[in-house]
Amino acid sequence: MINWAHALNINSFPDKPEKLKVEQTHISYVFIDRFVYKIKKPVNFGFLDYTTLEKRKFFCEKEIELNSRLCPDIYLGVVPISETKYGYKVENSENPVEYAVKMKRLPEEGMMQNILNQDALTKKHIDLIVDILVSFYKSVKTGTGVNEYGSIDTVSFNTEENFAQTEKFVGKALNKWRYNAIINWTRTFIKKNASIFHSRIKEGYIREGHGDLYSANICFDNLKKVYIFDCVEFNERFRCGDVAGDIAFLSMDLDFHSYWKLSKYFIESYIERSGDRGLIKVLDFYKCYRAYVRGKIACFTSEDSSLTDETRQKELEQAQRYFDLACIYSGFKPRIFVVFGFSGTGKSTIARELKDHTLSNLIASDIVRKNLAGLPPEEHKYEPFERGIYTQDFTDKTYKKMIDLAKEESKKGRDVILDATFLKKHHRELVMTEFCLADIYWIWCTAEDNVIKERFKKRALDQDISDARWEIYLAQKKRFEEPIEISSEKLIKIDTTHKIETLIETITTRVYK
Repeated sequence: MINWAHALNINSFPDKPEKLKVEQTHISYVFIDRFVYKIKKPVNFGFLDYTTLEKRKFFCEKEIELNSRLCPDIYLGVVPISETKYGYKVENSENPVEYAVKMKRLPEEGMMQNILNQDALTKKHIDLIVDILVSFYKSVKTGTGVNEYGSIDTVSFNTEENFAQTEKFVGKALNKWRYNAIINWTRTFIKKNASIFHSRIKEGYIREGHGDLYSANICFDNLKKVYIFDCVEFNERFRCGDVAGDIAFLSMDLDFHSYWKLSKYFIESYIERSGDRGLIKVLDFYKCYRAYVRGKIACFTSEDSSLTDETRQKELEQAQRYFDLACIYSGFKPRIFVVFGFSGTGKSTIARELKDHTLSNLIASDIVRKNLAGLPPEEHKYEPFERGIYTQDFTDKTYKKMIDLAKEESKKGRDVILDATFLKKHHRELVMTEFCLADIYWIWCTAEDNVIKERFKKRALDQDISDARWEIYLAQKKRFEEPIEISSEKLIKIDTTHKIETLIETITTRVYK
């Protein structure tokens, strides 16, 4: 297997570019100079097979054919790459060892992902997309040879394939409870809505569409024209299907980038222009499916050994974000874990272990407090009780900031852990008020005085970020307000002297029942 990212350089290309930009996906190498050249990797994911030169050439030609439907002036043809005595040469046919799709280079400033990142997307951009999509879906193939891709059997095959292919990533990119929740919701939706899937076929909404309709494959030319490129060429099953699947993909992508209002506007505009009012009945189903597909692809990319460890980890983190979004569409409400109790009771240890076990986002008061104070987390500030950065006012600010951060994460579908003492009733009630629609679980950490005293002795020898000490613990005990306002169903009191594995199992059994 040739690593083309290393095998090609500026001298490999016919126009000898001054600069050469190289990007990789899980299935392609992309070289960008005055033109764009895309080389397919010799990979087989089951749903995609590029393992032979003949197959890669065939799918390069297929890519040109299919993308000419939306971008006839962008796709220039399939070009050979030859191994010569001067090295590998692109657009050289003397000894072809590979093939590439050649495209015109689109303006970087017009790429939709760049516009999203600059917070510059407007309704005018959406209108351009809707205009071209409405006419596109009216013109592309439907009927025999296409309609079967909208059947219950095919839809179920697609979703089950996703679940089978991501099972090994459970515990890495999503926890087992979320994985099972998405599976159960998907299967139930298909079973209960069989008549809707059948009616979508009868009404002509199963089409040979795009299959990969999201911001990475859209470019604008000064709000005069939009290019929608890089459709799925490698598998008819992914390209053909309900138009709602494509529309849901772009709507999901806008949600992913926190353009919730423009996502809603896109759906409303498309329905109004196309007349497809039945789309709304399957929208969340296909948004969940598309978010899950993007999560799966990021998982696959994380296994690419040619990438750096840092890049592979970022792909796993991105996969988790997509799976979080899939959970939102499936109705899985994010959990808020409040791990609280006196200093020294082991709450931070429990919180960190719970984070690793559930893949939740951990927000710790020790870190938030010092960030607000402009201090590095590891710098100690040994203040008397409720003095300095530990005054009631500063603690109020700390809790408010923690809650704000948690709201942002839970809005994106992530479970969140809040790690703080929460000694006062009004701080706990603030959490209840701000997360009135979420599932909040209160993990009350306890231990005997003699155990805590020993922990503080050990902590003094370790590089722990906490500033708490034995005298602080004693003062907290005097000021603590019992959590009588929390229902027994939501309160989990634990003795942290027990094995941590047992405690985590106790918590997760209660929370994810």
